[in-house]
Amino acid sequence: QFSLESIIHPSPRKIRDVHQHVFVLQERTLIAVPEDENVTPIILETVSILDESLEKGKGNALYLGIGEQNPHLCLCCVADEGQPTLKLEEKDIMDLPRTENAVKSYVFYHNQSSNNISTFESAAFPGWFICSSEEQRKPINITNDVGKNNISFFLDF
Repeated sequence: QFSLESIIHPSPRKIRDVHQHVFVLQERTLIAVPEDENVTPIILETVSILDESLEKGKGNALYLGIGEQNPHLCLCCVADEGQPTLKLEEKDIMDLPRTENAVKSYVFYHNQSSNNISTFESAAFPGWFICSSEEQRKPINITNDVGKNNISFFLDF
């Protein structure tokens, strides 16, 4: 018999948007900056979720964390004054799969197109996607205005 620890491991990946901006951590906020040799981008950790309670056909359900941080940080989507908000919470990504049911505020549906462009939709707020701005040094956020905001990313292994 397998334990969760023996079958679930986070997959470390570099992430950048279609403007070639990478994610960096600045005072507990993720921001997008141009990629260059003076920038140390975050390593995004992903853990796949197999949970029958999650909506089918939305994509690969994932937990998203930031590797090599102390304390450990995970991305989540919560309501702030009624508005969905992307937050970083102190949580070890490996604690999330140990819950009986998926923790929906931490779940993102990952979809990847044939040209390797990825999107991340919040499970807690359907129709809301992780996004970046065309402008440099702006926070990574969440949007339901997919025509106005960039929701496309590249994941590098």
